[in-house]
This record gives sequence, structure tokens and C-alpha cells, in this order.
Amino acid sequence: MERRAQGDQRVALLRTHPGIGPLTSLALVHTLEPVSRFSSSRKITAYAGMEPCERSSAERERWGGISKAGSPLLRFLLIEAAHAAIKQDAELRRFYYRLVERRGSQKALVAVARKLLIRAYILLRDRIDYAQFQRRAVAVRSARVLHRP
Repeated sequence: MERRAQGDQRVALLRTHPGIGPLTSLALVHTLEPVSRFSSSRKITAYAGMEPCERSSAERERWGGISKAGSPLLRFLLIEAAHAAIKQDAELRRFYYRLVERRGSQKALVAVARKLLIRAYILLRDRIDYAQFQRRAVAVRSARVLHRP
């Protein structure tokens, strides 16, 4: 598996993200490529089965659990990667513990895995590594602070 992962630039880009190892990156690349077929991150989360189900009627809006429509193996690997990412990425750790207080550890872990999937999509779509992703995030946050009313 390591030999298979070494020759692929897309796998190398994904492995720069904390928590994503060779197996998860190979699964992401082979399940989601070509990422150009997805117009947004919501489409990719729906494809992977990590989009919440809506059970609404009339004016009452109710959101359920994830749809589980996509690959069960990919969801399993993303959950396992989320465990590792929480330990290594300070931003994801803060996000996880903030959600644990409100929703519990299992739902918080699925939310981190969903966020990891969206980040992987951005890395693959833009062909950037994790360091470049972080620099972009800082620039966007700074712009929001400057333009806040």
C-alpha cells in the first residue's frame, strides 16, 4: 500500500493533513476522483453519505442523522482519521470539544469526520497541501474581521 501511495501526488497532498494516513488518502482519491464532478462541498458530503437527512413537514424543520448513502468503508476510514486528527490539529480539537458539550462525543466525531472530508475535497480540488490550506484560512479569517460591520 505504501508503494501504491508513494507514486500518487494526490495521495501525497492529502497525507500532509494531520490524521490522514496512506489508507484514508488512497480511499479518498479513488472514491472521489475526479473531484471536478462535484460542484460544491455539500455535493461531496452527500455523495459520501455524511450529509444530514431532513425530515421536515409544513413549517417544522427537523434534521436527523447522516444519510449513510455512500461508501461505508470511506465513512469508517474518515471516522478513524478524525480520531487521529483531533489529537494532532488544534483547530479540529477545539471544534470537537465545543460540539461534545452540546451534542455528545459520537455526533461530534462524525462532525469532525465531515469537516475532514470537506478539507480533503478542498486539498484535491485546489491541488494544495495542508500548509497552503492553513495560510488561506488565516487570510479568510483576517478578511472577515476587517469587514465585520
